[in-house]
Amino acid sequence: MRIPLLAGLVLVMTLTACGRLRESRINPFNWFGRGERVQTTDIAAPAKRQDGRQLVANVTSLVIDRTKGGAIIRAVGLPPTQGFWAAELVPIEGSDAESGELVYEFLIFPPPKPQQVSTQRSREITVAAFLPDSRLNEIARITVRGTATSQSARR
Repeated sequence: MRIPLLAGLVLVMTLTACGRLRESRINPFNWFGRGERVQTTDIAAPAKRQDGRQLVANVTSLVIDRTKGGAIIRAVGLPPTQGFWAAELVPIEGSDAESGELVYEFLIFPPPKPQQVSTQRSREITVAAFLPDSRLNEIARITVRGTATSQSARR
């Protein structure tokens, strides 16, 4: 009678501890929090790129989802009008594991002709990039830059 009672007690104690594990640093699903808005003040006027892409005006959200073998970095950008296309997160040269911060630029192609402004929801563009565990282990902070605002998430 003692062994089943003891096993049941251990099981109950273990299950109640799982609720606290959600906020723990041990849990890999919360290594990176939600993105926080950062004002972009240190970026000079965006340089013209050869391919015609430009930085998105505002980065409105940043979410880093842990997956098997790495993480998916998902950002939502808000351009000034509709019609922007072919979004991509491009890592900036020089931002790597040495500094512990990885910085991406949210690049998009502008519309070929002037477009309407319309609602915010109709202008939002979502883009994602995969980061393998081999690089993720060395990174403590991930930032996605836009022209006016950026989003940043840290461990």
